[in-house]
Amino acid sequence: MGFIRSLFFFFFSLTVICTCTPKQHNKQPLRPQRSDPPDLIPDPYRITQLTGPPNNTRTRSTLHNAASIISKSGKVLVSRQFVDMSRIRIEGLLAAFPKLVGSGKQHTYVETENVRYVYQPIDVLYLLLVTNKQSNILEDLDTLRLLSKVVPEYSPSLDEEGICKNAFELIFAFDEVISLGHKESVTVAQVKQYCEMESHEERLHKLVLQSKINETKDIERGKMDKGGFSSLQSMGSMGSIGRMDSGFGNDTGISSGNNFGSGSGFGLSSEVDSFSSKSKGRPSAAVSAPGKGMGMKLGKSQKANQFLESLKAEGELIVEDVRPSANSNRAAAAPPTDPITLTTEEKLNVTLKRDGGVSNFDVQGTLSLQVLNQDDGFIQVQIESGDNPEIKFKTHPNINKELFSNENILGSKDPNRPFPAGQSGDGLGLLKWRLQSKDESDVPLTINCWPSVSGNETYVSIEYEASSMFDLQNVVISVPLPALREAPSVRQIDGEWRYDSRNSVLEWSILLIDDSNRSGSMEFVVPPADTSAFFPISVRFSATSTFSNMKVVSIIPLKNGPAPKFSQRTHLVTDSYQVV
Repeated sequence: MGFIRSLFFFFFSLTVICTCTPKQHNKQPLRPQRSDPPDLIPDPYRITQLTGPPNNTRTRSTLHNAASIISKSGKVLVSRQFVDMSRIRIEGLLAAFPKLVGSGKQHTYVETENVRYVYQPIDVLYLLLVTNKQSNILEDLDTLRLLSKVVPEYSPSLDEEGICKNAFELIFAFDEVISLGHKESVTVAQVKQYCEMESHEERLHKLVLQSKINETKDIERGKMDKGGFSSLQSMGSMGSIGRMDSGFGNDTGISSGNNFGSGSGFGLSSEVDSFSSKSKGRPSAAVSAPGKGMGMKLGKSQKANQFLESLKAEGELIVEDVRPSANSNRAAAAPPTDPITLTTEEKLNVTLKRDGGVSNFDVQGTLSLQVLNQDDGFIQVQIESGDNPEIKFKTHPNINKELFSNENILGSKDPNRPFPAGQSGDGLGLLKWRLQSKDESDVPLTINCWPSVSGNETYVSIEYEASSMFDLQNVVISVPLPALREAPSVRQIDGEWRYDSRNSVLEWSILLIDDSNRSGSMEFVVPPADTSAFFPISVRFSATSTFSNMKVVSIIPLKNGPAPKFSQRTHLVTDSYQVV
């Protein structure tokens, strides 16, 4: 009985355990655990974020609104806009820029509420890039660096005049660097290559245009020549020609080949018995004006003027052939005030070696005579000169050589014929002389140049030494320099200096060199350069004394009466003075 009871409790316990224990393989979790990997999370919003909307819009990148060159005062020299922007808008942006730049700041960009200015100073100017504020500053700086390399290629002179002169070339270069506001992947060499590409149609158009210009000039020149001759003939027949400005005497003719002038000879015409003062083909200075409404009007026709004006309006450079007249030359020269004026002039041609010594020394002098009135032409000129045997004198063919050799008197071979009056320019040449030498002591001014390279700089020392023979006036020593982006740094100078950025020349000026400053020096510094880049050095100056010491002692009249009043001008000038 006890055994049966124990067996019953055993099977009952087993049944209860099987009924209460859940089946593990039917377990279905209602939501995932937090430890599940994120990729298995069934989140529909996350799927939307991963796929996103269709990418049908362009990613925002650097957009350059404009590239400009302005002065530090805000004056716009060149500006190229790459987006749709009004003139008032860009002028306002550029005018506001100088006020935003601080004097002591080292930044290369300035931001406002709407735009960003990325800039770089170049001499006295600013190279400026106007972009949006969302642009990539690194890409902006890269574009600015490329533009800063392009600008000197098209405008070697980085000033207002040089930029304005090459404005169109700079705009074309900007277009090659930036297209539709975005930087192109180009180099400076490629920009130059693209801008220099020639157009066959453009070349043909220019040839046709130039041929039309030349044809028009030839037609008008022929009309002027023909019209001027016929006009003079018609006026002469009407009796409108007044007294001609002829030579001396009542029946004097015109002779250019044998006149007593400074041009082509000093002989006498076989048909004319006096000196002539007019050149062949020179129009009369005393021709009376034709009456109102009469005569022929010389000059270009209205149709030709309209054609040339239209070409000028299109931007073509028209160079017209203008024939200078004798009247204009005579008006340009200052007329002498004294009855007789004698001018002594010596021109100096010197070539010095940079290491010392004289390569060439040549002095050419002339003594010229100007007579205002015809009655004062009957004269002789008493002169005296130094005792330098190296100077060789040569008189005019119609001067009495024996009289000059024995008594130093310049007079005509025929005393009854006067010197001509009314000579233009420096007057009538009476005497010439020449001096050549290899002696360095004859040189009035010597120049020594000592360039030396030290690290990243070139130190140049220049000194001058002047001879005590002359007091030199308006001395200018021009030293060529390599291409520079900034003016040289002048450390020490005796005088004044000026840098010509257009020609890359440093000019050293001394107003007067006399006994107080027979020597002087200048020192300046430039970037590294070859020593030969500072040669040849050119010098120009003037002086009131000459090598020949030519002086006019007196004027000897050939007719009864007192000697006419005279004045004398003496000057020494440089024609070519170099250190090579």
